[in-house]
Amino acid sequence: MDALQVALVGLRAGLPALGGRIKSEPEAFVVEELAAYEPCGEGAHVYVRHRRRGRTTRELVLELAREFGVHERDIGHAGLKDKQAVAEQTFSLPMERTAEAEVLERVAKRLGGEVLWARRHGNKLKRGHLRGNRFTLRVVGARSQAAIDAPAMLDEVRRRGLPNAFGPQRFGRDGSNAARGADILRAGRARGWLAELQLHAWQAQVYNHWLALRAQAGLLGCVVEGDVAKKTANGALFDVIDASVETPRAQLLEIVATGPMWGRSMRRAGGRADELEQEALRASGFGLADLARARLEGARRPSLVLVEDPISAQTADGDLILRFALPKGSYATTLVSALCGDEAVLPHEEQDE
Repeated sequence: MDALQVALVGLRAGLPALGGRIKSEPEAFVVEELAAYEPCGEGAHVYVRHRRRGRTTRELVLELAREFGVHERDIGHAGLKDKQAVAEQTFSLPMERTAEAEVLERVAKRLGGEVLWARRHGNKLKRGHLRGNRFTLRVVGARSQAAIDAPAMLDEVRRRGLPNAFGPQRFGRDGSNAARGADILRAGRARGWLAELQLHAWQAQVYNHWLALRAQAGLLGCVVEGDVAKKTANGALFDVIDASVETPRAQLLEIVATGPMWGRSMRRAGGRADELEQEALRASGFGLADLARARLEGARRPSLVLVEDPISAQTADGDLILRFALPKGSYATTLVSALCGDEAVLPHEEQDE
């Protein structure tokens, strides 16, 4: 068990894993996209809120593009959603001259599921234009005391925050997406939606390795000089100059250290923080010169995230219900694996982004 796994197991508050499994059926994994903003009611794009089961985001994007005679890149969405789920998500369509009611009717007929509303807005909905996602998960076959122990674990999650590791679904059904992304990065081949997904998987793998190095060094939940930290209240980034001043804020989760999603445009850390980030990059077989040649954009990712309103309940037939919200880009399956055990997460085809 590596240091990151130890940190995740630590969220169990010294109790045995809850056990069980999720995704036994789509209705056992419900995800609701939390909007960053609401459509204003006017503009050249129509935002459509849609609920479905058992379908990927990409399938729906292709269907919408065919229905309205536009390129798939013109269909906006804020991120990907799991296929093995009931998912509520917003799409945008460039429909300046088509009435909202007609858009709603055509979407409902083409996609099925449930169309909740259609409203105009001035811009295309882009990746990352969401606050987060709210989850309601049914854990089937949890151990007998799970409903009693789950609240203590969720209290620990509230206190410590969730290590923001990428879940296994980020790396594809057979786990090979990161290796394929590395091949693309090495060869500089042409891009496309699949190549982009695989490149992002390579970035995610390097980030997860950095997070494990950070945990091994005892640096989760604190900051060091040179860190690029993030304010959890507003998302602002700043460089840590004096760790002794900032660490109390980090312990309260008012700020968190961020880690590398390596790319040519990524904001660099300094000092000891940068050394750990470069160590993770070197372990991937690449260096700064490789990134300089690549057309791969970089970003910063929080090392810990706040889990909003985590609660648990038990159904009449003994299943465990977990409800919580996570910021955009964070994985419900990471939290479930931490509390229930790795065997709780079943394979599935597509992830939230």
